[in-house]
Amino acid sequence: MSGILEGKRILITGVLLESSIAFHTAKLAQEQGAEIILTAFPRPTLTERIAKKLPKPTKVVELDVTNDEHLGRLSDVVAEELGTLDGVVHSIGFAPQDALGGNFLNTPFESVATAMHVSAFSLKSLTMACLPLMQNGGSVVGLTFDAQYAWPQYDWMGPAKAALEATNRYLARDLGKQNVRSNLISAGPIGSMAAKSIPGFSDLASVWDTRAPLEWDLADPEPAAKGVVALLSDWFPKTTGEIIHVDGGLHAIGA
Repeated sequence: MSGILEGKRILITGVLLESSIAFHTAKLAQEQGAEIILTAFPRPTLTERIAKKLPKPTKVVELDVTNDEHLGRLSDVVAEELGTLDGVVHSIGFAPQDALGGNFLNTPFESVATAMHVSAFSLKSLTMACLPLMQNGGSVVGLTFDAQYAWPQYDWMGPAKAALEATNRYLARDLGKQNVRSNLISAGPIGSMAAKSIPGFSDLASVWDTRAPLEWDLADPEPAAKGVVALLSDWFPKTTGEIIHVDGGLHAIGA
């Protein structure tokens, strides 16, 4: 039986650690029949090393999503490797240390601007860079952390994720006529590289211990990765502008 991504060509960002959602998305995508290409920044060699643990070899392209030159050449590089694209995975987020860990009221705008550029505006930038290769439509899937709430220690990454979620809706609006869908997976906390950069991450993650209806495992990124792969597939042909929660159900529980 063929996989749900059989014949599809997918670009995946954010593979930094084997424990990341992005790595498990790449692994599942290959297992489900996709050809993939990875992007990396700031250390492509790190991603190349992790990529060797995937079921099949894959090319790694350097991509700084804040660099117009990198974005401008992306479609040519990907076209040379895969020809076309059917899907794009945005697994990118960054905020300077002074924008996290309880420093919300004192964070300078320069740090907020960096967080917004890398974590939210880049969804639009990446999508537009890949759009010329999605002539037959496609699926863009990003990763968010529920921006309905103010989370402990998360500070300016919260507004950045809110901006990401709004950007997702506007992309869905403007790209629908080209049969390009844009959706997000809102995942529970995972002990990834991004999480480890948040001071007091354990305070945030502990919320899941008491409130999530389904047991949540910080060390298991596969449920979120399965959500991403499902949205990349043809099983959600008329779903766009959506945020699907893969968080053990915590989003539904008040207290």
